[in-house]
Amino acid sequence: MLSGGFSPRPVPIDAGPPPPPRLRGNWLTARLRPTIDLVRLARDTLSHIVRSRRERGSVARQMYAMGNQSIVFITVTLGFLGMILVYQVATQVEKILPDFSMLGAAFLQVMIKEFAPTITGMMVATRVGSGIAAEIGSMVVTEQVDALRMCNADPVNYLVVPRFLAAGVMMICLTIYAVLIGEITGMLTAFVGFGVHPLTFVTTQLIGTGDLVSGLAKAFAYGCAIPLIAGQAGLEAQGGSEGVGWATTRAVVNASFAVVLLDFVISGLIFAIF
Repeated sequence: MLSGGFSPRPVPIDAGPPPPPRLRGNWLTARLRPTIDLVRLARDTLSHIVRSRRERGSVARQMYAMGNQSIVFITVTLGFLGMILVYQVATQVEKILPDFSMLGAAFLQVMIKEFAPTITGMMVATRVGSGIAAEIGSMVVTEQVDALRMCNADPVNYLVVPRFLAAGVMMICLTIYAVLIGEITGMLTAFVGFGVHPLTFVTTQLIGTGDLVSGLAKAFAYGCAIPLIAGQAGLEAQGGSEGVGWATTRAVVNASFAVVLLDFVISGLIFAIF
């Protein structure tokens, strides 16, 4: 307090410029970031397939790991699925119209265009997708990916491209194998449980071009999507073993969702075209 009762006014403290307003575009960009990163990974993968060289035998090793080591898994899953489908359908047909002449043809059509590629895709997404994310994620958290960059080796070309090529080929092979297994188990179930002649299942009278294109297109699309999604999850792993576990879970969930979404989109396109 100065003499005369005069009190100086407090000097305001400069708090700096006001914070920038929160833009809606920033929020949208953050939400779309995983999709943008996935598109970039797909672009880089296709670019390396065309321009870059790969380690000799890397694609063959991945084909063996994804295809040969999944045969037992696919055999058991599609075998039981074929038996369950034929049993349920035959039971309902027997109650309504006891005529099994079209049972085998309808079952083969459904297996080719829908169940064989989609169920196989889901099985590969759980087994192969989790393995890709765990392997690449472990390399990221142990700085092996950084070592690749220091050696002038692109991680996408070294880690993602061989798995992408192998999955695209082996998904088609596994889908054809799944159709064969489902057809055999369904045939045996119909013969033993309902007395349906096995030749009823060896007919292609309901199979059209659209059914074959649908099954093969779905298998190839799943084979391309699963390694990209799992590879992206693995490359973004952080924080040691916890980050690897998070990447594995994310890969399985996103790859399974991608299989369902691609199934819907491709089915709609095939229906519109054929």
